[in-house]
Amino acid sequence: MGLSAAAPLWGPPGLLLAIALHPALSVPPRRDYCVLGAGPAGLQMAYFLQRAGRDYEVFERAPRPGSFFTRFPRHRKLISINKRYTGKANAEFNLRHDWNSLLSHDPRLLFRQYSRAYFPDARDMVRYLGDFADTLGLRVQYNTTIAHITLDKDRRAWNGHYFILTDQKGQVHQCSVLLVATGLSVPNQVDFPGSENVEGYESVSIDPEDFIGQNVLILGRGNSAFETAENILGVTNFIHMLSRSRVRLSWATHYVGDLRAINNGLLDTYQLKSLDGLLESDLRDLAILKDSKGKFHVTLKFFLEEASTNQSADAITLPQDDNDNFAMRVPYDRVIRCLGWNFDFSIFNKSLRLNSGNAFGKKYPLIRASYESKGSRGLFILGTASHSVDYRKSAGGFIHGFRYTVRAVHRLLEHRHHSVAWPATELPITQLTSSIVRRVNEASGLYQMFGVLADVILLKENAMAFEYLEEFPIQMLAQLETLTGRKARHGLFVINMEYGRNFSGPDKDVFFDDRSVGHTEDAWQSNFLHPVIYYYRYLPTEQEVRFRPAHWPLPRPTAIHHIVEDFLTDWTAPIGHILPLRRFLENCLDTDLRSFYAESCFLFALTRQKLPPFCQQGYLRMQGLVSTESLRQHRVESRLLRDDAPMGRDLEDSSQHPGDQELLGAPLAPGPLAQSLDSNKEEL
Repeated sequence: MGLSAAAPLWGPPGLLLAIALHPALSVPPRRDYCVLGAGPAGLQMAYFLQRAGRDYEVFERAPRPGSFFTRFPRHRKLISINKRYTGKANAEFNLRHDWNSLLSHDPRLLFRQYSRAYFPDARDMVRYLGDFADTLGLRVQYNTTIAHITLDKDRRAWNGHYFILTDQKGQVHQCSVLLVATGLSVPNQVDFPGSENVEGYESVSIDPEDFIGQNVLILGRGNSAFETAENILGVTNFIHMLSRSRVRLSWATHYVGDLRAINNGLLDTYQLKSLDGLLESDLRDLAILKDSKGKFHVTLKFFLEEASTNQSADAITLPQDDNDNFAMRVPYDRVIRCLGWNFDFSIFNKSLRLNSGNAFGKKYPLIRASYESKGSRGLFILGTASHSVDYRKSAGGFIHGFRYTVRAVHRLLEHRHHSVAWPATELPITQLTSSIVRRVNEASGLYQMFGVLADVILLKENAMAFEYLEEFPIQMLAQLETLTGRKARHGLFVINMEYGRNFSGPDKDVFFDDRSVGHTEDAWQSNFLHPVIYYYRYLPTEQEVRFRPAHWPLPRPTAIHHIVEDFLTDWTAPIGHILPLRRFLENCLDTDLRSFYAESCFLFALTRQKLPPFCQQGYLRMQGLVSTESLRQHRVESRLLRDDAPMGRDLEDSSQHPGDQELLGAPLAPGPLAQSLDSNKEEL
């Protein structure tokens, strides 16, 4: 029986409104991209998404960006350098020494506009991040705390599921890709008897007056521990610092997260016998007891376990009762925990499988070298929390490093979801040497993310041209074609920046005699940061990447070339740097990469079966330096030119960068006709 024409299909209009407003039945707003956190990494990703015209939203729990920097570091001085002067005008080069700026097209949003201090105040970072978000009009929902995240499987979704985010008000948000940039926000704590008596770095007083005449024990040995000690060094009786591992100095390890010189005053007072000191022990073997006078004593845990439960703290055996030379036999007035930070896993449903369960997995999420979660496709970790990829190896946990890894993630997403291939510049093979020289001398991403991001050069058929891809995650090299949309069918070069393998470590003497290498034949023994070029005839397989030689960033290549280290990090010396590089490339490609004047190309055309690429791409296409008097005479004698024809203008190949003639070793003036081809081949 059919419905009456007068009968309402959905009943009273109020019922439809009630259904639409019911939270369980309403459809939550859906975004392509959700970014969690409006700190430096979150804002950097928002910038790239906005520039690409993507649908995104940033969720920030605080009322403004950079909330971490409103409290930390506690003593307000950043250890990221703000080098405002380098003597260079090149903006990309200057970013090598600017550790605070985010990447953007707006020169006003460089951090040097916000602080003149070499080590800036954290308040300047808060101001900078606020201006970055406001000036660029980034879409941020402030005062929105995401309390829970889970998955909703759906075949129509990009990754086979949507991410369901619930905020503190119970509002639900959906997104296809989740980009987590929340940093490390949970204080790392070690559970041992008496740990409840310990004050945390996140809450301890920062007023030196509160520590006058006190004995202080600091647990930890990183920058937060030494920062805390530096603040009270001049007012305490003494400071003891306890950790299970030896101190790691950043200038010895080349890792910016290790102890920086700006905070290491306690090392002076310890080594110059001024009462302060460093001790090594595992905190899990100790206990801290509080006596009747409110003083704290350090003892061994097994002494506490042997004591009966009805004994007072004053009656429990202390190490000095057995050994009157025990180092920590003097009681302490304060014990401060400075053990770093962990990632907050609490808001993620277990179905996302972010935590590996091991000790390292409690600090960082479990992710791939592409920064994507191993447990949930479409979930990416950005910024400080992504540092597990290069922990204590490179700068991925810090702004000057992760601004480039965030860009790499965005490029991966652009190809995966929008069919936009990884950006590449296609150039003739004659510009190969100059392209490499330019990048190793200017690029900041290569320089800061050494061993993690590398440039990749994909050769075209017959090696007559190449595609240049910048800052690709090298541990994903085997998947390059899938991740970038580019083909590597004719061989490739990988340009990486590396320190010498025996030059970094907490136990290394990095100031030893003869530490520098100056001769090109010893370039492979270079200790300081220098460019290394790997050549592969074929794209390495995943198995080759996985089982590469120990301490190698890449699988064993077909050929490898080290550009000798340079004290000025300026690899432009014609003989020391460029000539060996060019000859290495020529050997790999079995070709001649020099630039030639038209006179030489003309002679080659008459005497060789195969011309150098420069002559093929320039001279034979009527480009290059086409009119010298001696060449004109040759053409007249060969009846290729009338004797009365005017001499044409000398035109350089328009595809060459200024200076390429000198850079690549072309003669500065055309040589005499009698010059032999053999000697011509030896031209620099």
